[in-house]
Amino acid sequence: MPAKKSKQPSAAVTTVKSATLDLLRAFKIDKVFGNPGSTELPFLSDWPDDIDYVLALQEASAVAMADGYAQATRNAGFVNLHSAAGVGNALGNIYSAFKNQTPLVITAGQQARSLLPLQAFLGAERASEFPRPYVKYSVEPARAEDVPAAIARAYYVAMQPPCGPTFVSVPIDDWARPAAPVPPRTITREIGPDRSAMQVLADTLANAKKPALVVGPAIDRAAAVGLMARLAERAKAPVWVSPFSARCSFPERHPLFAGFLPASPGQLSETLGAYDVIVLIGAPVFTFHVEGHAAIFDGASQLFQITDDAEAASVTPLGASIIATMTPALTLLLELLPETKRAAPPARAVPPAPRPAEPMPVEYLLHTLRAAMPESAMLVEEAPSHRPAMQTYMPMPGQDSFATMASGGLGWSLPASVGFALAHPNRRTVCLIGDGSAMYSIQALWTAAQRKLPLTVVVLNNGGYGAMRSFSQVMQVRNVPGLELPGIDFTALAQSLGCDAVRVTRSEELAPALTRALAWDGVSLVEVMLDTSVPMLYARNG
Repeated sequence: MPAKKSKQPSAAVTTVKSATLDLLRAFKIDKVFGNPGSTELPFLSDWPDDIDYVLALQEASAVAMADGYAQATRNAGFVNLHSAAGVGNALGNIYSAFKNQTPLVITAGQQARSLLPLQAFLGAERASEFPRPYVKYSVEPARAEDVPAAIARAYYVAMQPPCGPTFVSVPIDDWARPAAPVPPRTITREIGPDRSAMQVLADTLANAKKPALVVGPAIDRAAAVGLMARLAERAKAPVWVSPFSARCSFPERHPLFAGFLPASPGQLSETLGAYDVIVLIGAPVFTFHVEGHAAIFDGASQLFQITDDAEAASVTPLGASIIATMTPALTLLLELLPETKRAAPPARAVPPAPRPAEPMPVEYLLHTLRAAMPESAMLVEEAPSHRPAMQTYMPMPGQDSFATMASGGLGWSLPASVGFALAHPNRRTVCLIGDGSAMYSIQALWTAAQRKLPLTVVVLNNGGYGAMRSFSQVMQVRNVPGLELPGIDFTALAQSLGCDAVRVTRSEELAPALTRALAWDGVSLVEVMLDTSVPMLYARNG
């Protein structure tokens, strides 16, 4: 009787889930941000030890945390959302990620494929259409085995400039289905500029009598702030910051730093009207917020733009646009631009230190916070009514020192500061936020407290929506409801979520409270009671 052959152990079957996790490892994605629901449980079951699941208490917070983490690491953030309702909760910060040009891969659960024709509970009809047009790529794969390839494509698209979020809807029963492994690929991301167009720009800039440079967030995103400073010094040209720039793309203590451009067409045109050549680098031409005549487009000044965003170039109303990523473009322009005999413009005047007063002026708070912050700290801001004062009294040192949302939508900065702190556990992150803004995503404090992150949150409490108070004056409208927010105790809220917290009501209490909070081992919140007078937005700065 012949001997029985021993059974060989069968090789583990690759599933949609295992192929996806292998892709995350290959893409060096070490965290998944989410808030779990039933349609995500098969993906989350038996979670591996080498990928950190970051729990947020609401889907919008999960997206913003991933956004901050992606900006800090310069790699795509990965988000797992719950079906249609969870995607709906997250849409505001998906829009912000799109405007921030942050690379995100967003997956969302979907009901089982067999139930989709029956309008099942938690099913999403036309799921891929839900987040459009604010994602670069959106799909619900036709077959379960196509999911890993769709996620790979979503990563490559998210990382291509201009970066942005992508979306993949995954039915609940897909994760356990067999699928072939998807080998990771290398795709280059730098876009070189046209040399002849750059030569024209270099010649024009060299021959200009009074040029100006305008910087936008793409420079800081590309880690090219040092190159930008060298270019400004070579050109001996003043550097302005584009309206609503969400990053710090030039050192604000540099003698060539000129200030911040207003988002009013008339004020911006008046500010730039004295320059014969204006070069915008990593910025749109221009981002306005109020109506008015933009005389800057009447043709008195020559405009050039360097951008990695072809769509932004297509809507530019005047001048020449050069499509390129920042590092090769700035490197080539430095090569082509000769030394100039122009005298450098005078340095911007430094405002005197504001004095304490009661009630506390926001200028005093911001000056005191800047003095107390470590030089290496990262500031994440969402206090729109106080932005002109912040730009005056809180100069940022340069690359990777500042971030805000480019969308104008509230609820991004507090969870985003958690993402930045997760990426840099040995560096202090400071979230500067208004009382109205803080209430959009206050639950993000819980995630930070659970992980004992080095995060200091400063709540500017002026008892309402200060930006809306200002706009009501600018637009000459009166008796607007819903602008006051009395009775919110931010210290009690923060303590209930596991944070250290203190309220400051007098100027003499401020510096000691900030010093303590910035040194706290974990998350500390300082609520500062401010003067409630209405600030003026779009005040000229510089």
